[in-house]
Amino acid sequence: MDRVVLKRWQFVHRWSSLVSTAFLLMLCLTGLPLVFHQEIERAMQPSLADPLPRPPALARLVERAVDGGERRVVQQLYFLPDRRLVQIETGAPGEFDGPSARHVLVDMATGRVVPEAVGSPVLDFIRDLHVDMLAGLAGSLFLGAMGLLLLVAIVSGVAIYGPFTRKLPFGTLRAGRRARWLDLHNLLGIVTLAWLGAVGLTGAINTLSGPVAQHWQQTDLAAMAAPFMQGEPPARLAPVSGVIAAAQAAAPGMWVTGVYYPGSPYATPRHYGVYLRGGTPVTARLLTPMLVDARTGRIDAIGQMPWHVNVLLLSQPLHFGDYGGLPLKLLWAMLDIASIVVLATGLVLFVRRGRAGAKTGTEPGRQEIRRAGGAALTVRQQWTLPLAIALASGGGLVLALLSPAGPGRWLSWLLVAAPLAGIAVARARLRR
Repeated sequence: MDRVVLKRWQFVHRWSSLVSTAFLLMLCLTGLPLVFHQEIERAMQPSLADPLPRPPALARLVERAVDGGERRVVQQLYFLPDRRLVQIETGAPGEFDGPSARHVLVDMATGRVVPEAVGSPVLDFIRDLHVDMLAGLAGSLFLGAMGLLLLVAIVSGVAIYGPFTRKLPFGTLRAGRRARWLDLHNLLGIVTLAWLGAVGLTGAINTLSGPVAQHWQQTDLAAMAAPFMQGEPPARLAPVSGVIAAAQAAAPGMWVTGVYYPGSPYATPRHYGVYLRGGTPVTARLLTPMLVDARTGRIDAIGQMPWHVNVLLLSQPLHFGDYGGLPLKLLWAMLDIASIVVLATGLVLFVRRGRAGAKTGTEPGRQEIRRAGGAALTVRQQWTLPLAIALASGGGLVLALLSPAGPGRWLSWLLVAAPLAGIAVARARLRR
């Protein structure tokens, strides 16, 4: 790479990184506890870890959720992934997502309302800060732009990694404060390449969840519901338990994750909107919508989500790392910490860059390349291990999403651990 091209790549890498660093550090720090949100919430409600006995009838749970002192109706049921808790949303008749909307979380094992977890306000604040910086859609889209800048920084970082490390065996950390910071930045940056790229891309995609859901509601769902929008709502609704049973019978191997009552934006005036998930690791992330006649319990329509909605749904677990068991979460946390170090060292290098340049009158990056003595490495020597680590860790992320519990899941953990193992092996080899 000639000097002009290298300087251009350095310029792109420096400023794409610098503009986004503060926000990316915030996302990494807030994302760390969110990886373990299920464990944190469950620790605050230890009784929910007890074995699930025979639950009360769902109809009774729904009746209890409606306050007898007010004129309220049930509007939505949402079954949490553990299938033990159901969130029951109620509100004034005909008013959805309005000021009267309330929800209760009910333990299906006991029929009792589960109070909000003691620490959940803190976790909710962290989640809101991570998702949109407490600024709604504008904040979410801004963070999406920062995610795209991260991808630019990754691509430009890979472009300048070669010239900066062409005389340094993989894993080298030189003496000298600035050289050590630079080597640590390059080493952790290249080994977290696949993981950080996947998290950045899926994070940017996730910021579009609101607009994508609204567009789907106004197009595909509207077309599915159009033939059933005429007519009066039924005076008496079919039992919701029967509606759920009918939906699951029509889609073997799937389970109901949400039920919207007639009149909801995700149903019709005459139908329940029933949403199911599959039983495999991948289909458990996807949704299948159904319209079930609210009077007879007959299934009138079964829809399919468009590809862009499925991409969004699959990007969510790949961003938060909560889909492959506790070992994957622990690896996710370690890679998150490594990314924090990459961002921090990059910031330190930028601050020290001005001082070094002022003292020598030379571009610091060129100095570091010249100071890396020794014979130049071949392309194969320089890139074999970094590319192997990137392919292994990227493959592990996908395999964890595809594999149920068992050997496939175990292999995925080993592959995701490739960056950490690669550093350990390289450092041990250099010490010999």
